[in-house]
Amino acid sequence: MAATVPQTQHAVQLVGPSELKLNTAKPVPVPGAHEILAKIEAVGLCFSDLKLLKQFDQHARKTEIVGGIVPAVLGEMQSYQPGTRPTVPGHEVVCRVVAVGEQVKHHQVGQRCLVQADYRQFPTAGGSNAAFGYNFEGGLQEYTVLDERVVVAPDGDRFLIPAGEDKSASAVALVEPWACVEASYATRERQRVKAGGRLLVVVDSGREARGVTDGYAPEGAPAHLQTCAPDQVAELPDESFDDIIYFGSDKATLDVLNDKLAAGGIMNIVLGGQRIGQHVSVGVGRLHYGMTRWIGTFGKDASESYRNIPATGEIRDHDRILVVGAGGPMGEMHVIRNLCAGCTGLRLIGTDLDDRRLESLRRKAEPLAQANGVALRLVNTQREPFDETCTYFALMAPVGSLIVDAIERADTGAIINIFAGIPAPTRHDLDLDAYIEKRCFMFGTSGSTIEDMRSVLRKVESDQLDTNTSVDAICGMAGATEGIAAVEHRTLAGKIIVYPMLHELGLVPLAELPQRWPTVAEKLDNGKWTREAERELLRVAGGKG
Repeated sequence: MAATVPQTQHAVQLVGPSELKLNTAKPVPVPGAHEILAKIEAVGLCFSDLKLLKQFDQHARKTEIVGGIVPAVLGEMQSYQPGTRPTVPGHEVVCRVVAVGEQVKHHQVGQRCLVQADYRQFPTAGGSNAAFGYNFEGGLQEYTVLDERVVVAPDGDRFLIPAGEDKSASAVALVEPWACVEASYATRERQRVKAGGRLLVVVDSGREARGVTDGYAPEGAPAHLQTCAPDQVAELPDESFDDIIYFGSDKATLDVLNDKLAAGGIMNIVLGGQRIGQHVSVGVGRLHYGMTRWIGTFGKDASESYRNIPATGEIRDHDRILVVGAGGPMGEMHVIRNLCAGCTGLRLIGTDLDDRRLESLRRKAEPLAQANGVALRLVNTQREPFDETCTYFALMAPVGSLIVDAIERADTGAIINIFAGIPAPTRHDLDLDAYIEKRCFMFGTSGSTIEDMRSVLRKVESDQLDTNTSVDAICGMAGATEGIAAVEHRTLAGKIIVYPMLHELGLVPLAELPQRWPTVAEKLDNGKWTREAERELLRVAGGKG
C-alpha cells in the first residue's frame, strides 16, 4: 500500500435504523488481489441516504445479493455489507485511485473517477439491485475499497468512470444525481408484451380475451402463456409474470394480482366498459424500485392499453408540468432540466411548502424560463390554492398520496414521473377507474446507467452544464450527520457537499460563508459554488488526509 495512506480514517457508519455513528478510527482497508483503494474527494448527500437511514436492512438495496455472482466471491469482498451489517452511506462520489491489488487490470493508481453506484447486474432479495453506498460501503469516509469483479460490468464497461482534472470535485460528484434526473426522462418504456417472457391472462366470467396476440412484441411471443380464472389467482407464485392481462373489473382480484407481477412487469387491465367502482391497492413502491407498470383500457381489446404507453418518460411540447417538491435539491434539478429541454409551449408549475426554498429556486429558474420561453409559476401550497390540471407530474417526495392527487389532477394522456422512491413494500389505494379513463401512465426509475453518467459528465466537462448550481452548503466529516438531518427536515434548498478529508468542518450554508470563511466566500460566483472556492476551502480549513 502507498506510504501516504493512513491506517485509520474518519467515516460515517450506519449501524442500525436511524443510527448514524461518526467513527474517527475506522481502519483503512488493505486492498485484496482484485480490489481498488480509492480516496474520496467529495460526496453529495441525497434523500436516498435518508431512506437507507430509516429502513436500514429493510431497504431493497441493502438486502443480500441473490444472483450474478458466486457467493464465495462475494464473501471475499471487504466492502460488501448487506443486511444488518454496518455500512457507510454516500453514493454521489468522485474519488481517486491510490492503491490496487495484483489482479486489478482496468484501473491504475492516480486515476480520478466518477462512481456509478447502481450495480444492476446483481439482483437483491429485496427486489432491487446491489449498489455502492448501500450493501456495498459508500463514500462518507476518507477511503473506500471497491472490487473490480463488481465495478467492471459483464460487457467490460466500468462503473468507475474516468473524469478529467479541470472541474471541481463537487461538480463531478453531482453528475450522479443529475444523471438520475436525466435517466428518469430518457428511460425507454416497453410498449408490448415481453418477448420470451411469462404472460398471465385472467378472464372474468362472461368476458372473453381479445387482442392478446396483437400486443405481442415484433421480436416474438412470450415463452410461457398461462390462463386462469380469478378464483385461481391466489394460488399462483408471487412476482412471477412479466405481463398480466386481466379482462375484468373486480377489486379483490386486482389486489391479489398486484403480488404476481415480476420486476419490470406490466399490469394491463381491460375493463370492457365496466368500472371497478373502488380504489385498488397498488404496490406503488415497486413502480420505482421494481420498475413495474400499470396500464388499462375501458375497451375490450388488450392491445389498446399497450399502444397508450409512451416511448419514454420525456416531457412533450405544450405540456403543463407540475413539479411537486420543486424547492428541494432534486426538484431544482427537474425544474432547471425541463426549462432547458427545448420543448415549445411549456407551462411549468413548481410547488413547495417553504418560501425560502422557493425564493432560492426563483433566482435560478426565472432567467432560464425567460430565456427559453417557458411560463413559470412557483407556488407555496400552504398559502396559495392550486387547482389546475396538468399533463406531466414529477413527484419529489416518497408519498403515495401524491400519486392519488396526480391522478385526480391529471388531464388526458398525463404522465406521472414517480421520481422519489416510495419504500418498495408500500401499497396505496388508487382510483384506477380515473387513471384508465384519462389514459394516464405512471412510472418510476431507480438510479442511472453508466451511459447516463457519461452523457452528463460530457456536458459538465464541456461547460454545457454547471452542476455546482445545485450546491447550497458544504461540510467535512463533523458536519455530515447534521447535513443528513438537514436533508430530512428540508432546511436547505440545494445539495450538500461533504469533503471527507476535512475532519472538523461542520455544516456551512453558502450564505454563511462571508462570516465563517470570508476568503472562500470571495471565490463564489454571485453566490454559486466554484472550483476556486473549493480550492480555497481545502486550503484554509486545514484538512488532513
